[in-house]
Amino acid sequence: MTKEIIIGGGCFWCTEAIFQELEGIIEVKSGYSGGSIKNPAYREVCTGRTGHAEVVKISYDNEKISLLNLLIIHLTTHDPTTKDRQGADRGTQYRSVIYYADNTEKEIAEQAIVEVQSVYENPIVTEVSERVPFFLAEPEHQNYYKNNSEAGYCQAVINPKLNKFRKLYSTHLKAAELKD
Repeated sequence: MTKEIIIGGGCFWCTEAIFQELEGIIEVKSGYSGGSIKNPAYREVCTGRTGHAEVVKISYDNEKISLLNLLIIHLTTHDPTTKDRQGADRGTQYRSVIYYADNTEKEIAEQAIVEVQSVYENPIVTEVSERVPFFLAEPEHQNYYKNNSEAGYCQAVINPKLNKFRKLYSTHLKAAELKD
């Protein structure tokens, strides 16, 4: 059965690139959630004044990957212990967040945080909030890594995250990714 979850872990280009390689993921769309205006543009979100987070909306097959496993992967492929920051990216738009659709998803998100906390020295500060509208990011932000893998940001920031993810979760990669 297909389910959806909206999560943020800093730059949506990084989060999108990771989850596109994960078995059981049907589709990953980059966008914005949690802000004060409808249909924000990237240039507005980047200022930090709209209140939106850069997020991805993930459609997944819950018979191939559970929400708990998906969220554990999310929490271990970015730093959920830094408030409004991932590496050099700073601001509320880069916050770690899980938007849940119902109480079951909220409980699973809270469970994932408890299970992962022992991996980190500092407390996890990931925001767990009720789902709010998702606004699709502009076309140039979709499939960003796949379309721009030679760009400096991809080489310096996304590649190390992907390498860590591939090492930690090699048995969870889509079969096509294993051949690359």
